[in-house]
Amino acid sequence: MVNVMEKYIPDMYQKSIYTVDYQKLINRGVKCILFDLDNTLVPYHIKHANEKILELFNKLREMGLKVIIFSNSPKKRLNVFNKELAVDCFPGARKPSKKGFESVLNKYKYSITEVAIIGDQLLTDIVGGNRVGITTVLVNPVSTKDPYWTKPNRFFERKIMKRLRNRDLFSKGRYYD
Repeated sequence: MVNVMEKYIPDMYQKSIYTVDYQKLINRGVKCILFDLDNTLVPYHIKHANEKILELFNKLREMGLKVIIFSNSPKKRLNVFNKELAVDCFPGARKPSKKGFESVLNKYKYSITEVAIIGDQLLTDIVGGNRVGITTVLVNPVSTKDPYWTKPNRFFERKIMKRLRNRDLFSKGRYYD
């Protein structure tokens, strides 16, 4: 039964994007980080990046990492973040479909071992990344409020997390890298 549940288990689990050990990712061979936008970087209703995100992204670039915002949100939503953060954006990613991930790999000429995704949802970010074989990093959502289209995912995510916890495969709040 473990095999069925493996697709939901992130390679790393951290409290937020600010507690991730990016040097460990680099040591694993990661050269590019895909960041989910809504509830990973900012709450879904926030339309601008904050200074703390800009500082983090600048630090990551100084470390030699390519940073891409990889979101299911439309281009119109990502345009502001693209300009404010000076990063590439990949809107309409259709996570957990493999297609968007594969498009990034092909466009930027990265192998699966060179890319990581950081996101707040098991059913989109983690499942999608695991399906492709890239490094997956789960972080807690930055807000408890979700848009209506995410609520069903959160419902199923809670059920999945309970099953993972009962099998001692993953436990919310037990961070690891």
